[in-house]
Amino acid sequence: MGETTQIKTVCGYCGTGCGLVLDIVDNQIVKIRGDKAAPVNKGQTCVKGGFAYKYVHAPSRIKSPLIRKEGKLVQATWEEAYNLIADRLSSIKNDFGPESITMFACARTTNESNYITQKFMRTAIGSNNIDGCNRT
Repeated sequence: MGETTQIKTVCGYCGTGCGLVLDIVDNQIVKIRGDKAAPVNKGQTCVKGGFAYKYVHAPSRIKSPLIRKEGKLVQATWEEAYNLIADRLSSIKNDFGPESITMFACARTTNESNYITQKFMRTAIGSNNIDGCNRT
């Protein structure tokens, strides 16, 4: 086993912003603990933030964009994927109007990401059709 490297980061499971310290060995996360210096969580973690990290190294994890060509998903560049999204959104907006487009935000992301999502929908698309999955 190689040398352990510690990396401070912010948990990605929800929008709370808990500070974490990752122990990395041979480019793999081997341990996670709360960052005691982080003002949000003061070293504490929830079950997901502290233990649910195996998905990061899962072989089935998608690591690059996939687009459908001739009925099959194929690997694409980020530029290709973004251009495809922009073209499809423009086409839908032009054919059916901006109110035909809806976007769902996520409770697992940051407030800043959710803010930019609604800003994009209202300014670039011209739609107020925005919802979130955080209601009970």
